[in-house]
Amino acid sequence: MKTYKFEVFTTTIEKNIIDGVFKPGHKLPSVRELKEQYRTSTSTIQNGYEYLIIRGLVESVPKSGYFVSNRRETATQQVKTQLRPVVRDAIFKQHLGLTTSLRAGRKLSEFNVAAPGDLLMPQKLLLRTMQQVIREKGAELLRYYPSSGSTELKNNIVKRAVAHQMIINPEELLITDGALQALYIALAAACNTGDVVAIESPCVFSVLEVIRMLNLKVIEIPVDLHTGFDVDFLRKACHNNAVKAVVVTPNFHNPTGSLLTNEQKEALLSIAHQYNIALIENDIYGDLNFHGSRPSTIKGIDDSGLVLTYSSYSKTLAPGIRLGWLSAGKFMERAEQIRFALGSTVSPLYQETVNRLLSASSYDRHIRTFRMQLAKNAYFTVNLISDNFPEGTAIVTPQGGYNLWVKMPDHTDMHYFYDQCEKIGVRFTPGYTFSFSGTFDKYFRLVFADKYSSKRIEAIKLAGQLFR
Repeated sequence: MKTYKFEVFTTTIEKNIIDGVFKPGHKLPSVRELKEQYRTSTSTIQNGYEYLIIRGLVESVPKSGYFVSNRRETATQQVKTQLRPVVRDAIFKQHLGLTTSLRAGRKLSEFNVAAPGDLLMPQKLLLRTMQQVIREKGAELLRYYPSSGSTELKNNIVKRAVAHQMIINPEELLITDGALQALYIALAAACNTGDVVAIESPCVFSVLEVIRMLNLKVIEIPVDLHTGFDVDFLRKACHNNAVKAVVVTPNFHNPTGSLLTNEQKEALLSIAHQYNIALIENDIYGDLNFHGSRPSTIKGIDDSGLVLTYSSYSKTLAPGIRLGWLSAGKFMERAEQIRFALGSTVSPLYQETVNRLLSASSYDRHIRTFRMQLAKNAYFTVNLISDNFPEGTAIVTPQGGYNLWVKMPDHTDMHYFYDQCEKIGVRFTPGYTFSFSGTFDKYFRLVFADKYSSKRIEAIKLAGQLFR
């Protein structure tokens, strides 16, 4: 630890004050006396007294000198004051723990976190690109960027969207701190407290939590394991209720992995037009198709401005890259104000790094490799579950993304199942976190976005064999 010249005398004074040798109000040696005694400079003595003043031990009285502070007892009382207990939402805390990584010494095999694992992230590419950006941009990265995001980055996002027939006006594009902030902005821009929102069922916990914090009411629309979002159910719900917005993941829904057909997407847009409903489209998994071409978006066929589409690079690059975007459509005016109120800019380093990747072919090359690995993992996981879990376990092979939705046999004691999983060191996301109603108690989500080690394979085998 660094030492200072003034410590030769401040250490002694400090000890005498704390031990009570020097009482409050005691006059201390002058600067001249200490300078002669310790054979040092005037500035050193003055710096030492300044340090003791900052510590609250000494006071300076103009034209009189330095004295032991009379306020020490008050300061001691403040230190002893107990902090008030912090009240937490027990259900929120529990669900958050079930959907995030514990990183508990890496002892657990975690299949509960919807994010790419360390071994599937393009670590070298990201770190190398960040280093290049830092070298080239320097102090620019320490300044505020435009609150709606870098113009160059937005233009690159727009260009990329054109490749899959989605036309975005850069003037209605906001750069956000990840997908969840984009969703929050979209809902807050389109809805007011107490409005009714139609959501997918099952629906990921983070979406449910945003809706709860905005004090919105929900209608849960079933997502069929084979046909996806039930468009007819939504149509009836809108006919019978004043639905203000619908939140939907047409491309590789989390947790089922289902993909809506173009006809279903057109039907959803038709309902939005008919009832003047904001259609909030989550496209964070859209780049992660296992076969064929990248699926289209509802935004790509909308000319009304009712569709608000959002996405993020946290799911395709790395969870620590907190950068998403929202195309806000006709809700842009309010969305831009909400975005600013949440914080004026996203990390310039993240913006420039992603912009650099999108400007070249780096991002697309990574996506091609990532998609192939995810597809292999998906089929491997389906076979692993089929071979090791009890008869009657239901699974549907996802068409993209990195989530597998598993239904255990009806007679399964799920409390026992999760308890035993913890004991053998494996974590899945319980199905009951995907609904306000508790409909999915017999389900769990398995995330396969990491490489399979022998330990991870064995963990799934052991979990499945609990009831065989």
